[in-house]
Amino acid sequence: MARSSAAGANIEIANGAAIDAKSQVLAAIGRLVADGKAEWRRTATGEIELRLSSGELFVLGEVAVTRVA
Repeated sequence: MARSSAAGANIEIANGAAIDAKSQVLAAIGRLVADGKAEWRRTATGEIELRLSSGELFVLGEVAVTRVA
């Protein structure tokens, strides 16, 4: 069954919203780092870890953020 042009447009909008949301999250994390409230680093395995000054540790994945500690 063929996909309608409206469905294709909805997918493009959803993809654009996801990209925009990701850029907003990365910008917010960048502000935390710039303000000295967090540090981020790339691990030996290539993952990006974000450690907040309050002690929480997160791994930033391609499509998700995982709290480690």
